[in-house]
Amino acid sequence: MRATTLALCLALTACTQFPTLEGTVAPDLKNAEFPELVPLTQLQTAAAPVVSDPAATTQTLQTRVTALRARAARLQRRAIVDPATRRRLEGGFS
Repeated sequence: MRATTLALCLALTACTQFPTLEGTVAPDLKNAEFPELVPLTQLQTAAAPVVSDPAATTQTLQTRVTALRARAARLQRRAIVDPATRRRLEGGFS
């Protein structure tokens, strides 16, 4: 059963049309040098660590929460549907 499934999958992939890749590389990159391969540990130690101040982050988030709550309160106070439309909707459909 597995061999049949594998053979069917391979047969289906043989029918695939591959995209044309000619002209997809920019002319200035066509003859460019490959980048130098370096060990991953060298890249990890060279990266600057992310430093964040928890107090500043908390303050920023608290300010945003306060602003969003104030906006939500304003939206709740504002009438979304005008009175004439509200009367018509409350009257039902006939």
